[in-house]
Amino acid sequence: MLRSALYYSRPRARFIHNTLDYRALRALVQHGPVKHFSSSSFNSVEPAIRSIPSTSNTADENVYQGPLTATFRRLKIFSLGSFTLSFTLAPFIFVIDSSLPAFARLALAFTAISTSGVSTALVAWVARPYVSTLRRLGAERDKGVQGIEMTTSTLLLNPRITRVYDYDFLVDTQRPFAKWELAREVALPVPQDGSSLPPAGKEETIAETFNKDGNLVGTWVVRWGEKGEGDCRAVGRVDRHFNVHLELLR
Repeated sequence: MLRSALYYSRPRARFIHNTLDYRALRALVQHGPVKHFSSSSFNSVEPAIRSIPSTSNTADENVYQGPLTATFRRLKIFSLGSFTLSFTLAPFIFVIDSSLPAFARLALAFTAISTSGVSTALVAWVARPYVSTLRRLGAERDKGVQGIEMTTSTLLLNPRITRVYDYDFLVDTQRPFAKWELAREVALPVPQDGSSLPPAGKEETIAETFNKDGNLVGTWVVRWGEKGEGDCRAVGRVDRHFNVHLELLR
């Protein structure tokens, strides 16, 4: 789905709490299940985003690099290796000579495989939203696209690149081992400058997730209703949660 032209024509959404300290990029987030935006001229996100330079053509100039990227990578490799080893060696329990009855051997093999499988699944769940690199879009190679780009990885170490075109849709999350999530509900104020709200039924693409080959695998879409209220949904397999070190985004 292409990004709607409405995204570029409607006024940028604002935060309603303009008394907080937004000197860090962590000003992107706000508590509450519904995102409310203020119509004031204060922008809580723009100064922080503006202070981050766009990534140039040099791959080593990423704005943010997760310090635990290598640790999570080794943990995934170890977890996958142990699960593969358990699955491979389990049949030998039935081959070697032993006084254990058949059901005991079966229980032993099942316990070994299931324990390793659960631990591998837990590692995948914990590490899935971890952001290895984050940069601000806007360089020449981005063809004028604005927003931020975050790179995560799957259990099989395949990168997933998520581009958030409207970072006002990033909010705090209650998911463990994550800091941000894409909002499910938003509410725009009545514009003070006379501009119109998005028409009811209009849809916009807020974020897109790509695989390592650059193919689109999922999008996060908002559908506007009456009075600037928007409901968001996933189309495909879009990454919604992100884990970053907020203390490094200063």
